[in-house]
Amino acid sequence: MKKTLSSHKAQFDSEPFNPELTRQQFPILSQRAHGSPLVYLDNAATTQKPESVIEAINGYYREQNANVHRASHYLSAKSTKAFEVAREQVQQFLNASSSDEIIWTRGATEAINLVANSWGRANLQAGDEVLLTCLEHHANIVPWQLVAEATGAVIKVVDIRPDGELCMDSFTRQLSDKTRIVCVTHASNAIGTITPMAEIMAAAHKLGALVLVDGSQMVAHQTVDVQKLGCDFYVFSGHKVFGPTGIGVLYGRKALLEAMPPWQAGGEMIERVSFTGTRFNTLPFKFEAGTPNVAGVIGMAAALDFLQSFNMSQLAEHEQSLRQKAEAGLRAIPGIRLIGQASEKVSVVSFICDTLHNQDIGLLLDQQGIAVRTGHHCTMPLMERLNLSGTVRVSFSFYNTEEDVDRFLSAMRLLVTSEDHTDEEFQGLPAQRSGLPVLYQTIKAFSDQPVPSSLMDSHNWQEKYRQIMLLGKRMPSLPDSWKTEGARLHGCESTVWIHYYYDQETMQLYFAADSDARVIRGLIALVLAKINGRQPDDISRFDMDGYFEQLGLLTHLSPSRGNGLRAIVAEILSQAHRYH
Repeated sequence: MKKTLSSHKAQFDSEPFNPELTRQQFPILSQRAHGSPLVYLDNAATTQKPESVIEAINGYYREQNANVHRASHYLSAKSTKAFEVAREQVQQFLNASSSDEIIWTRGATEAINLVANSWGRANLQAGDEVLLTCLEHHANIVPWQLVAEATGAVIKVVDIRPDGELCMDSFTRQLSDKTRIVCVTHASNAIGTITPMAEIMAAAHKLGALVLVDGSQMVAHQTVDVQKLGCDFYVFSGHKVFGPTGIGVLYGRKALLEAMPPWQAGGEMIERVSFTGTRFNTLPFKFEAGTPNVAGVIGMAAALDFLQSFNMSQLAEHEQSLRQKAEAGLRAIPGIRLIGQASEKVSVVSFICDTLHNQDIGLLLDQQGIAVRTGHHCTMPLMERLNLSGTVRVSFSFYNTEEDVDRFLSAMRLLVTSEDHTDEEFQGLPAQRSGLPVLYQTIKAFSDQPVPSSLMDSHNWQEKYRQIMLLGKRMPSLPDSWKTEGARLHGCESTVWIHYYYDQETMQLYFAADSDARVIRGLIALVLAKINGRQPDDISRFDMDGYFEQLGLLTHLSPSRGNGLRAIVAEILSQAHRYH
C-alpha cells in the first residue's frame, strides 16, 4: 500500500503547538555550546534534523543499501521502491500533477543550474532577457550570468523598496516582451521578504515568460502548492526543511521538462547507448545521471513525513510570534537598526549595530551558546543595494522557543550596554626612528607592549575574547586615507587593510593594519606584537602556528575568522619573502 503524507496528517491538529515537546525530537538541541545551553538561531542556513530523519538514513545503510533501478536482487528492489515512494511524497508535498515532474538534485543550487544550462542554453538567444531581483541568493544569479554570457541574453534586475519589499513598479518597468524567464525567490534568505507571487506570475505569463521560483526559504514555513502558484519551475533544498544535506528538488512542468535536453550525461539517464548515437531515458530519469543520493532521498522523505505531522498554520503562527518578539526587543536597544521590514516576511530578522561590527556580535553571542549568522548571506548585490557590507541574521524554526528569544535579547542588551567607550586610548610614545613614518612608529610602539597575561593564561573563552577585543579597541587606527581598495586584504569576513614599510637602513619590515571588526583588530595586534620591526628572515622563520597554539586560538577560531587570520599572516609572509 502506497504511503502518503495525508496518512500521517497531524494527530495534533486540534491541540496547541508545543515547541518544548517538539525540541525533544531534535538530539542536537540538547547540546551545550561553550558551557551554555545551545540556542540555535541559524535556521535560514540549515535546519536541524529530528531523530526520525537520522534513523531513516541510518536504517537505509543498515538494512537496504543498494543502488536503485539497476539490479534484480532484493536490496535493490527495496531501495528502488523507497526511492520512488519518496518522489511521490515530494509530488504530494508540492501538489505537482505527476511524479515525473519531480527531479532529484544535490540541492536548490544544482536545480537552478540544471534549468539554466538545459532550458536556458537551448532557448535563450542574443537580446533575450532574464529578469532577476535584488533579493536573490547568488545561486539564482550566477548561473544565469554564465548562460547570458554564452547566449548573448541580457540580465535585468528588479529593485526593492527601502523597507525591503520588492518594488512592483520596477518589476513592471523591467518586464517586457523580450523577457523569456523571471527568476525570483519565494522568500529572501537575508531579510525575510516574501515576494508577491500571484502578481509576478500573472504579469510574466501574460507576456509569455516562464517563472522559476527559488523556494528554499519557504517550504519549511508555509504550504506550497505549485499548481495553485502557477510556476513553471520550483526548487528547494532538503537541508532547509529538516532533511539531510546534498539532496534537493527541481519541480518543472512536464511539457517543459520533456522538451528540455539532458544537462549531465551518464548512467540511468539513457535508454540505449551505441557509438553511433544515444537515445535518452524518459522523465524523470533523463535528468538524473549517475548513482543518486539514495540515503539523502530517504532522509528527505522522512523529513517531509515529520513536517507534515504538524499543523503548518500553527507552526507559522509560532514562528511569526518569535520573529515579532525579537524585532520588538531589538528596536528597544539603542544603536540597533533592523534591516528589511517588509509587511510579509518569513521568520528571519536582520540587523546591524552602530557600535559593534557584525562579526564581533556573532563571536560574542557564540561565546554564550547563541548561534546566529553574520555576513552578506550569499546576497552581495542585495547588500550593495542596501549600502551594507552585511548584517547579523537571526532566523527561527518551530523548535525555537520564547526562552531562546529572551536569551538572545538579553545577550544583545548586555553587549550593547557594556560596550565601554571610556577605555583609555593608547598613549604610547612613537619609537625613536627619524626615518620611519610616524604611523608605523606609533603602531610599533603599541606592538612592543606585552601581550596581557590574562589573555595568555585564561582558560575562560569569554574572558579571552574580551581581552582580544580590548586589544583591538586600543590599537592605533589607520587614517581613512589609508583605507583604500588597493590596501584591502581579501579572504576575511570583515574588511582588512594592510600596509608595510621596509627600512633600507636597518633591513626591518614594519606593518600597519586595521579592520572594521574589533576582534580582527585584536588578532592583528597579536600578530604585530611578534613580527613588527623584525628583519624579513626572522619573520619567515617565526612559528606563527605555535604562537597561536600557545594563545589557545587555533581550535576556537571560526572558519571565517580563521581564514581571515591566515590571510593576514600570508600577506605578511609574502612581504617577508619578497625582501628575504
